[in-house]
Amino acid sequence: MSKADAIIFRRVLRARFAPPKRAMIVRALVGLVLLLLLLSLSGFFVRQAQLLDRQFIFLPERKLEGNPGDAGLVFEDVLFSTSDGVTLHGWFVPGGGNITFLWLHGNAGNISHRVDHIKLIHQQLEVSIFIFDYRGYGRSEGKPSEKGTYLDTEAALEYLRSRPDADPKDKLVLFGQSLGSGVAVETASRHKVDAIILESPFTSIRAMVRKAFPYLPSGLLVHLVEARYDSFSKIQNIDSPLLVVHGDRDELVPIEMGQELFEAAHEPKLLYTVVGARHNDIYLVGGEDYIEALRRFMRQYVLEPGLGG
Repeated sequence: MSKADAIIFRRVLRARFAPPKRAMIVRALVGLVLLLLLLSLSGFFVRQAQLLDRQFIFLPERKLEGNPGDAGLVFEDVLFSTSDGVTLHGWFVPGGGNITFLWLHGNAGNISHRVDHIKLIHQQLEVSIFIFDYRGYGRSEGKPSEKGTYLDTEAALEYLRSRPDADPKDKLVLFGQSLGSGVAVETASRHKVDAIILESPFTSIRAMVRKAFPYLPSGLLVHLVEARYDSFSKIQNIDSPLLVVHGDRDELVPIEMGQELFEAAHEPKLLYTVVGARHNDIYLVGGEDYIEALRRFMRQYVLEPGLGG
């Protein structure tokens, strides 16, 4: 084959087997469309996760239905700010000793829906109580999020430490209910506290999603929920004395989750089961036995002299 023939032969091969320019352009456009679609879906999932968090995890109410004064308690109306500039609202109910409960409430309503419970704990245990609303709840500014609840609680800790009547010898107990249990575990894993009480706690949002939707692909559902509150993996980082309280008829968070958290935690720890209690009526069903369990834990691990009863 002559040199000229070889050149012609190579040109024929390139023309026959090389992708036409039009096909290359179409392929590039299809790739671009797929990339844009994936980016769009990614943004969609992020937006859906945020939406589901607000619809199913965070259920705030803005209107306050009352205050501790309505229950005959002396209290201070408190406004304080977070590190990212959000103004929060809370109530400080002074007690007769040097123990303060930092109250981290559940995912629904606001602080006004805990007044009866606050009164019971305050009168029976004679402790000070500081309860506040997370961002987006009650009179607190902003929109709720997992990160936000952590920042809010850090600001609450700072507020308690900066009070004019604060004493370095004061005892601080984190009291976390339901969603607040996840906030309490995160806080206690990074800040020294004297004790932590978890009521109706769950292991993680992922576990709750799997429980709520057992027949659907959990991977998809988990990715559609932004919040994690992975208490199970964090509770091993806590050295403070722990009390887990759970109702054996809890219809929202199975008691097995509270038991799993308890088993994963370090000593010292106590587990108290309220027989017949559901998710939101522990203090009502538990009555005096519930109070006595809290009192016994406080005496054994927080060592407050002169605790009532």
